[in-house]
Amino acid sequence: MQTSENAATDKDRAYRRRLAAQGQHQLVVALPRETVALIDELNERHGLRNRSQVLIQLIQQGRLSAQQQARAEGRLVGIGVATYAELTGIGSRISAAPGMPINTGTETATIRLDSIGAVTGCFGVASHGQGLETTLAQVIADELGARIENIQILQGDSAVVAHGTGSYASRSAVLAGGAATLAARLLKEKVIRAASHLLEAAVDDIEAADGRVFVSGTDRSLTFREIARAVYSEIGRLPREAREEMEVTKLYDPYFGTTTCATHIAALEIDPETCKVTLSRYVVAEDCGRLINPMIVEGQVHGAVAQGIGAALYEEIVYDEAGQLLTASLADYGIPVASEVPAITTRHLETESLSTVGGFRGMGEGGTIGAPAAIANAIADALAPLGAEIFELPMTPQRLFRLVGAGKRRREYQFQ
Repeated sequence: MQTSENAATDKDRAYRRRLAAQGQHQLVVALPRETVALIDELNERHGLRNRSQVLIQLIQQGRLSAQQQARAEGRLVGIGVATYAELTGIGSRISAAPGMPINTGTETATIRLDSIGAVTGCFGVASHGQGLETTLAQVIADELGARIENIQILQGDSAVVAHGTGSYASRSAVLAGGAATLAARLLKEKVIRAASHLLEAAVDDIEAADGRVFVSGTDRSLTFREIARAVYSEIGRLPREAREEMEVTKLYDPYFGTTTCATHIAALEIDPETCKVTLSRYVVAEDCGRLINPMIVEGQVHGAVAQGIGAALYEEIVYDEAGQLLTASLADYGIPVASEVPAITTRHLETESLSTVGGFRGMGEGGTIGAPAAIANAIADALAPLGAEIFELPMTPQRLFRLVGAGKRRREYQFQ
């Protein structure tokens, strides 16, 4: 006995064969199953003569999603989602576990207040375009109470710190930021102790902000410059036991480290003739803990997504049969240009990490992790009506051409 589902399937196949004979099968092939079911329901209810009439009516009523409408027009559109969790800012426990030969789990910060009241922060990590100098200066300014324009960052120099292994693995904000936080807090204690003698006030009554130290509830205050002059030059103003070195070195080890996570959503369309992929929309919801500088985080997300687009669609090392590299220059090695990177919408969750000083989480690699998977899933979704699947990246136009062609041939065979 034939079930209603089988009957509907046979009916659908017969209908598609008639359309195929007329060269019109692409319209129906692209329809998702739930849309076909809705069309059949309305067709039976209202006695409409064909699915094209029903489609027009549905679109006019706004009952089809944008993707369903596009597929109804025979276009290859897809939506892809990718979610990841990444271990970032790893501490000594993680790096020691696999027996790594070097220590990647600690970072050192040295912060000093010089004789003119300027602040210098020294780090082993190094910025390579991600604005780390600004980020670390902000951390020091917030914790020390100094003005950011009076802070200089020295980085990537083994002569200024005892030990450091550099910037990689989404670690700089977590480890260097944590070390900066601890060192700045200790230096602030020294500054306040000196100020308590100069202002003749209890340590607990003194606060520091915007490059000044002041007694709460009064108008009595001193600038960092005035305190530095008293400590370094006006030696008679402080008792011997109050004259401290205005420099702190602190090593920070988050031990286990922390995790960061994000979800990427990509919407794209594949041109069935040229097999060019056009990204129409891209959304990222990420959580890198406490945001130090939102603009820098946005820039990191956007740049990393652009890199991920390259990995998903363009960038590939190609050798010939003799082992000769064919993509040795940018003339042959494809990368995305600005016009191929869509506007990126970013949402920050900002769940502060409980396992790191400052609540920071890593961010640098996030876009490159989520983007290739989201785009791959979107391409798979776009090709789903053709029954094609993808198993490799980058999904170049040549590879898409083969997949689309194979999918069309399978459909034509089914219609016979």
